[in-house]
Amino acid sequence: MLLGAAVIGLAWANSPWQQSYYDLWNTEITLRLGSWTLSEDLRHWVNDGLMSLFFLVVGLEIKRELLTGELRDPRAATIPVVAALGGMVVPALLYLSLNVGGDGSHGWGIPMATDIAFALGVLTIAARSAPASLKPFLLTLAIVDDIGAILVIALFYSEGVAVPQLLLALGFAALIVALQRFDVRSTAVYVALAVSLWLAVYESGVHPTIAGVVLGLLTPAGAFQRPRAVSDEAVRTAESTVDEPETPDADAPQWLRLARLSREAVSPLARAEDALHPWTSYVIVPMFALANAGVTFTAEGARAAATSPVTLGILLGLVVGKTVGITLASFAAVRSGLGRLPPGAGWRHLIGVSAIAGIGFTVSLFITELAFSDPRLTDEAKIGVYLASLVAGALGFAILRTRSREGG
Repeated sequence: MLLGAAVIGLAWANSPWQQSYYDLWNTEITLRLGSWTLSEDLRHWVNDGLMSLFFLVVGLEIKRELLTGELRDPRAATIPVVAALGGMVVPALLYLSLNVGGDGSHGWGIPMATDIAFALGVLTIAARSAPASLKPFLLTLAIVDDIGAILVIALFYSEGVAVPQLLLALGFAALIVALQRFDVRSTAVYVALAVSLWLAVYESGVHPTIAGVVLGLLTPAGAFQRPRAVSDEAVRTAESTVDEPETPDADAPQWLRLARLSREAVSPLARAEDALHPWTSYVIVPMFALANAGVTFTAEGARAAATSPVTLGILLGLVVGKTVGITLASFAAVRSGLGRLPPGAGWRHLIGVSAIAGIGFTVSLFITELAFSDPRLTDEAKIGVYLASLVAGALGFAILRTRSREGG
């Protein structure tokens, strides 16, 4: 769906109806409450508003990985963490080597990102006979990559920070923590505070998607009820009721109570992830791709992109930088004894995964919108992201499939 939405966006922006594409996403939408107003075009409502839910899910995934996933074990996490750092630093340096001091220098964060969905998809198709350990390695690497992208967005791609509003946002976060300590469990209360936190972050000048990450990290990872106690209560409730009571729904209160207890046997983190993941995966991220993928191709634009340091810097960063950075960082970590390769994997596998990590579609496009206000630079960057993601995916696919045919 993500790929399909991107293709539709590109086709629409290059069709006879291309003006309707830009008119749609430039439509102004205003929220008004008394004298307070919040006005943005539709594209920014998607990028700043709906994508905050995507980053909320990212925050939930990061917390889960830290508590129960690969990032919990320092030795197992060392290689993907070090690899991710190499895969962020080298692409940024290669990009800057072509753009330092130029109009495109602010785009250095674009080639740092890895698109988890596309990367895992290519890995799954390409490496069916490769070690199963490659998938958690790439997932952990991409999660660390997301943490780096979040920090880059917060520190380098936010506007001038308004301290009072930022302090207000911190106050809302502290209030959420305090209510959790007092065992307040009302979803409505936390939704209201989440919206308030998002508005405060938006007004502070920090990019509002950071609010989503903060909320994800603040979400409790422990269940309020023990599954065994809920199971025992379910048995008692079932034994004390009949299928056809004389008064319909006579047993409704105790069954409703059991439903609430059953719900609380699952952690808020797992519940939030289960509720939001389908929306972010199948609605929000494809909508983001549709809103941001549109580039109108012209002969003049293609010639400009072919020699643009922005386009070439992104290509160099994502295709070469990711592969070289992740591989060299992993090699250094293994040789120094800090960690080990994924079980059953060889260096050929790791090089293939490193190449696949150069697929930077979603977050790269997101940072592109933050980095550039000049439409020319934005289009050149998007072209670079498209080409680099295609080349990186094909390169990684070829390396892993070659290895599979060799039987390793």
